[in-house]
Amino acid sequence: MIHYNLRCEDGHAFDSWFNSSASFDKQAKRGLLECPHCGSAQVERALMTPSVPRKGRITAEPPVPATAETPAVVAEHVPAHIRAMLQKLRAEVEKNCDYVGPGFADEARRIAKGETDARGIYGETTPEEAEALADEGIEVSSIPWVPRADG
Repeated sequence: MIHYNLRCEDGHAFDSWFNSSASFDKQAKRGLLECPHCGSAQVERALMTPSVPRKGRITAEPPVPATAETPAVVAEHVPAHIRAMLQKLRAEVEKNCDYVGPGFADEARRIAKGETDARGIYGETTPEEAEALADEGIEVSSIPWVPRADG
């Protein structure tokens, strides 16, 4: 894997990982890369400086391991472009779906039984409730919920 610093035509800087230099070139040529700040597909590699630690010194703190007390995704260890994509996803969910709070599992069941209008919903549920919904054939997804881009 290769880590590149990238820059869009508007000068926004971000980073990403690629399988190879050829993979970056292919994706850039096909317009598959997108600036997380403005959405521009005009993306190029930016100047990079290598990070070479002195012997015995660590240049960055290691990632925090996931435990029952900490989430599997820690915001400060998520690359900026991934965080931006998750913020876009959150904005779309909030714009197009109804928030049902902690009653998510009950509302999902009512929708599945046709007791209420079918629509996109989001809210909170326990892992056990989510598993029970899946066992009942009700499709649910869990997404990392990052802070809003505007706040």
